[in-house]
Amino acid sequence: MTAPSPADRLRQALASLTARASDRPARVTVSALCELADVSRNSLYRYHPDLLRALREHQRQREPGASARLRHAVNAQHAELVALRNQTTKLAALVDHYYGAYREAQALLSRREQELAELRRRLDSKPTRLGERVPASTVDR
Repeated sequence: MTAPSPADRLRQALASLTARASDRPARVTVSALCELADVSRNSLYRYHPDLLRALREHQRQREPGASARLRHAVNAQHAELVALRNQTTKLAALVDHYYGAYREAQALLSRREQELAELRRRLDSKPTRLGERVPASTVDR
């Protein structure tokens, strides 16, 4: 007689766990199913999606409020994501605004420095005679 295939072992384990779960409120998990069937979880996920769907369906039936809680959690996280995206958009606009103001202030400062350098150059180039008064409008205060 040959040993049962992994799919058969998984089916038997699922039947056993679901029968036990009706007696007590223990949660049927993928780990418990795979441990009982002596099959790796990777094998279950990769080669036996039909049994995984059956397990998920059993879990949904056992906890009817769980799907509502899950939907509520997903909706809350989606709302938070939308809020974060809006904040990101506002922050990007602020960064753009302040960078533009910075560049404008930097250009103004550069122009003022050039004007000041030009005034100093003009003052330095005008010779003054000894004893001649310099007009008050040209003196640096």
